[in-house]
Amino acid sequence: MKRFLLAALVLLTCCTEKKTAPPESGALYKFDKKAHTRWSSPENINGEPGNGGKENDGGKGHPFDPIKAGQTITLLDVKGTGLITRMWITVADRSAVMLRSLKFEIYWDGSSKPAVSVPFGDFFSVGLGRTAAFHNEFFANPEGRSFQCFIPMPFKSGARITITNESGKDLSHCFYDIDYQLNDEWNADNMYFHAYWSRDTATTVGKDFEMLPEVAGNGRYLGATVGVNANLAYLKSWWGEGEVKIYLDSDTGYPTLNGTGTEDYIGTGWGQGAYATSFAGCLVADNERKQWSFYRLHVPDPVYFSDKCRVALQQIGGDAKAEVLKMQKAGAKLAPVTIDAGGQMLKLYKKGHVVKLDSAGLPDGWTNFYRSDDVSATAYFYLGTPENNLPSLQPAAYRTTKLRIE
Repeated sequence: MKRFLLAALVLLTCCTEKKTAPPESGALYKFDKKAHTRWSSPENINGEPGNGGKENDGGKGHPFDPIKAGQTITLLDVKGTGLITRMWITVADRSAVMLRSLKFEIYWDGSSKPAVSVPFGDFFSVGLGRTAAFHNEFFANPEGRSFQCFIPMPFKSGARITITNESGKDLSHCFYDIDYQLNDEWNADNMYFHAYWSRDTATTVGKDFEMLPEVAGNGRYLGATVGVNANLAYLKSWWGEGEVKIYLDSDTGYPTLNGTGTEDYIGTGWGQGAYATSFAGCLVADNERKQWSFYRLHVPDPVYFSDKCRVALQQIGGDAKAEVLKMQKAGAKLAPVTIDAGGQMLKLYKKGHVVKLDSAGLPDGWTNFYRSDDVSATAYFYLGTPENNLPSLQPAAYRTTKLRIE
C-alpha cells in the first residue's frame, strides 16, 4: 500500500511539473522562420539587406552622425510588421543640459503624433541628467557613457525613431544601433509601447504630482523613472513620505492601488540610499545637493487597465515635530498631515485648513507634511493603440531650468 501511494505521488508530481513548465523553455535554440533580423545604424540606416558599410569601401566610414542645433535626425524609419528588441545610443556631450535638451521620439504605424516624446536622458532612466553606471530589467548604462533599452516594442505597419537637438548648440557625435526584426505576422494581442515625461518645478502643497496623467484605452503600466530636486526651504527633512497611487478604470476620487511611501514603492525603507536592482533602484541619492533619482519597473507584478489609468505621487515629507514647527514659523509652504505618536497616527489634515503645530495638546513625534518640491518623471506603458491622448512634451527651456548642476 505504501509503495502504491509513493508511486501515485511521484506520478502526480511529474504531471504537475509538466503542466507548469515554462512554455518558452526552448525558445533560445528554436529557429524562427518568420523573423528577419535587422540593425539600423549610421553605417546602414534601417538595416537594408547587404547594404552595410558601403561608404568607405567596407572600412569604417560612417559610425556616427552629428546633430546640429535645431536639427532632427532619423535613427529608424521602416515599413511592415516588426519588433524593436534593443536600442543602444551614445553621444559626445552627456551633460545634464544636453541630456534634457535632446528630444527622443518614437512613432508607430505612420502616426503623426509620437507615442514616445521624452528628454533623451530621462527616457533611458537617467533622471536629473546625472549619469550613473547601472543595469536593470529595461535599461543599462554599463560605465555611465552609453544608453541602452531592452523593452520589446512591436509595431504593425511601421516604426520611426528620431532625435531632435533643442539645446541651442551643435552635438558633434551620435552613435546608435537600433536592433529589430521584421515579422510575417501581427498578433492581435500585441500592444504599443508609450512613454510620457513631465516636470513641475514647484509642486502645489496638498496636490499630488501626476507621474502619468489619465491615459485612455486598454494597456499595461510598466513603471517610471522619477527625479526630485528637494526644496531647500525644508532644511534637512525627508521628502519621500508621499504614497504612490494608481487609479484604474472606474476609479475617481480614490485609487485601487495605494502604496505606503516613496521609498517603500521602490522596495527599500526608512529612507533612500543609492542602489540598483532588476526592478527597482535609486541611482542618485545626494543629501548635499538634495537630489534623488529612482525607478520602479512593474515586470513581475503587472499593472493592467481596461479603460484608463492615472499614476500620482503624493508630495509629502516628514521630520520631527519640532523641526517642522521651525519651518512652519519661518514661512515655508507646508500643511501638516499626521503625527506618529508612539505608533498611533494622529490625523491632522483637512483640505482648506492648515493646523498650527504649536497648538495646545498636540503630541511630539514624527510629523508628515505636504510640501512643494521640483519633481519630474518618465512613465512607461503599453497601450492597445499607436497614439495616446497625453499632452506634448514641455519646452526645452523648462526642461533644463534649475537643474542644480553647479
